[in-house]
Amino acid sequence: MDSLEKKGPIVRLGPNDISINCVEGGIKTVYSGGFEKPNWYPNVFFNFGATNMFSMKSGKQHSVQKRMISNVYSKSYLQSSHELHSIAEKIMYTRYLPLLESLATSKTPIDVHELNFAVTMDTINAYIFGLNNSSNFIEDVKTRQYLLHEYQCRRPYIFYDQELPGLTTIFSRFGINLVPKWVDQASKTIEDFCMKMCNAARCSIESGTNLSPENTPTVYKMLYQSFAPHKSDAPSISNPHDDPTLRIASELLDQLAAGHETSGISATYAIYSLSQNASLQSALRKELLTLSPPISYPPQIQNNTQTLPSPRAIDALPLLHAILMETLRLYAPIPGPQPRETPYTGVSLAGSPPLPGGVRVSAQAYSLHRNADVFPEPEVWKPERWLATEGEGKEGRDRREEMGRWFWAFGSGGRMCVGSNFAMQEMKLLLATIYSNYSTHLVDASRIEMRDAYTTGPEGNRLIVQFKLT
Repeated sequence: MDSLEKKGPIVRLGPNDISINCVEGGIKTVYSGGFEKPNWYPNVFFNFGATNMFSMKSGKQHSVQKRMISNVYSKSYLQSSHELHSIAEKIMYTRYLPLLESLATSKTPIDVHELNFAVTMDTINAYIFGLNNSSNFIEDVKTRQYLLHEYQCRRPYIFYDQELPGLTTIFSRFGINLVPKWVDQASKTIEDFCMKMCNAARCSIESGTNLSPENTPTVYKMLYQSFAPHKSDAPSISNPHDDPTLRIASELLDQLAAGHETSGISATYAIYSLSQNASLQSALRKELLTLSPPISYPPQIQNNTQTLPSPRAIDALPLLHAILMETLRLYAPIPGPQPRETPYTGVSLAGSPPLPGGVRVSAQAYSLHRNADVFPEPEVWKPERWLATEGEGKEGRDRREEMGRWFWAFGSGGRMCVGSNFAMQEMKLLLATIYSNYSTHLVDASRIEMRDAYTTGPEGNRLIVQFKLT
């Protein structure tokens, strides 16, 4: 970041490594221009020994698989999905709100960081596999803590396979393991967790029974149908690792991993920031109470069901949107680099001399989001920067449009996060559920600073908060 501030929007980090920090001639060229992914991705992000969209190097291969599921992650589909709405109602009214009510009435603080992971894990898993086939981390604390530990304990060792794969291989030939054996066992535990849900979802589909909306394995079903052997356009099996069962499981493990972790981290920092601003909490609650029906506990009953407001109504709330956008700007859950390789024909970036093919080039949300010309006082959490003001005119609209061009929490181009709309809808509902009913107050925010990692989070891996009835 210091080098980019001092030397401009393009900096050479190493003999074959470039960092960019601009839109024109930078992320617009690299991430919308067909630059392919390097081995940095498949070296780490394989599951079950099989590829998935995130680890695919080829843009064409990625496009084929993306078409299989992009529809069920589109904003219009998600906002009108009866399945997702039913899932949200069940999770919020039968699991999450009863827990928050108990915590608030008993005045018991809780680690909201871990709880956020529980909510986001249960939500993404239910949408992928169906509610009955998926997790219940909100209520099953023992399983939640065990599996989250197995998932997170591997994090410090990703660096070696990503940045030093050759050295890691050489050392292993001499019996020196830079990555401990127990990391593989932890990965196997997470794979088993995912495969169990895959098998349950497959049984649900093949049973031929009519499934209730919340128990429909929406995402799994799309991949199951796309990989069906009888389909003429089904992916070919050239080796055992291309087995459809493993390809589906690899893709869905990547989705549940990214889908729970990034949203959980963002929710933690939104709650942390709001908990330091009582007046903003009050303003948010006032906005949330305009929803019809409100998100209340005990819930309002309509037609013998516990009903949430429509996702479109929640999405349209300007203050809630501004709070989340500012949290994603300042506390991007993946602040690290997103490497690509320059094409073999060579290219010039950000006014540089021509770069040869095969050079690693990357941008990162952390740096893009701290351009003081676009985001004045970039280190200050200011949701109001995203709000339209009365009579602001063209200058204000242009300012917010420019911020949108530099906003990169989900990446950009054809390989940006396929679940970005799901994440926004999920996080808005989570925050709306909390602040419609409770206020939050910091109990222990020590080591809340973001750790230096590709996927980040609090240094202390926790945030202790108390919920109070409003």
